Amino acid sequence: MSKKRIAILYGGRSVEHGVSINSARNIINYIDKSIFEPIPIGISLAGSWYLTTGVSKEIETGDALSINLNPAAPTFTTAAGKSFSVDLVFPVLHGTDGEDGSIQGLLKALAIPMIGTGVSGSAVSMNKLVAKRLLKEAGLPVNRFLYAYFNEGKQYTFDEIVSALGLPFMVKAANLGSSVGVSKVKSKTDFETAVADSYKYDDCILFEEFIAGREIECAILGNAPAQASLPGEIIISKEYEFYTFDAKYVDGDAVAIHVPAQINHPVAERIRAASVQAFQALGCEDFARVDLFLTPDEKIYINEINTIPGFTNSSMFPMMWNERGISFTMLITRLCELAEARHQKSRRVDRTFQSALKF
Repeated sequence: MSKKRIAILYGGRSVEHGVSINSARNIINYIDKSIFEPIPIGISLAGSWYLTTGVSKEIETGDALSINLNPAAPTFTTAAGKSFSVDLVFPVLHGTDGEDGSIQGLLKALAIPMIGTGVSGSAVSMNKLVAKRLLKEAGLPVNRFLYAYFNEGKQYTFDEIVSALGLPFMVKAANLGSSVGVSKVKSKTDFETAVADSYKYDDCILFEEFIAGREIECAILGNAPAQASLPGEIIISKEYEFYTFDAKYVDGDAVAIHVPAQINHPVAERIRAASVQAFQALGCEDFARVDLFLTPDEKIYINEINTIPGFTNSSMFPMMWNERGISFTMLITRLCELAEARHQKSRRVDRTFQSALKF
């Protein structure tokens, strides 16, 4: 039986470019090569696509690629004229242009099977403002928030935010991940710097109530039905005000990880149920990681959903499934199976309509 050709998209025009490279490198290392032929395709910071030898941070040393825009026979072609097709695409692209529906829309238009959440679910999950509104509408617990746009005349003052949300509070760029563009404001002197930093990365920013609680994560896998792992916990060093980019990816001593989290069974079940509900409310598919807060009085708040969670050595998503007996290799295979089954089901939808319209 011939191997299935799976394109691993990595890099991308995102502040999480480096995280994507590390995730893709692990996927290439652990994918079952008796079943799959992985084809690494790097996207440079400028947005150009390259066929690379393995996963490399030197993406532009690869062969430049173009795509044949024909859904009946989509192919990739190198600058040297070599063409190839793939059976499946795994976008391992964190953040902007990779997790926000952009790449998903391109792949859908080309009818290429793809692992992960589609256009709408990716877009709403990436936008923290839209996601919070939908989660709240679904009756799920989110912390209090305000929002502002760069080009609007109305900008909240420090005192207005404190009156609405209390102190401290968080300032976040609406469409980023990995804690980029995120600050904890404890005083008026922090405020202007925090706002400027968030606006540097997005035209929409959020002001969120600070939740003094435990950092909990839950991994979701599957579609009908979606299944939740046991919750995991990230315990952050007192040297950090919150779970920053450096704490996540740079400082190996910044956090302690408990998988599963030391939480009593009834609370763990509430977290699992809320995580599945959030996954469904935002229209997610195949897999995701739900980030939550758990307060000392056992209240749960959903912070956000990551539709393409990290696959690095320190990433919680594979760790939580490994605890359930699903190895890294098995997890990748399962994701491929889910994507292929979902793609087959989608083919039943008729995209033509016969009418008397003349054109």
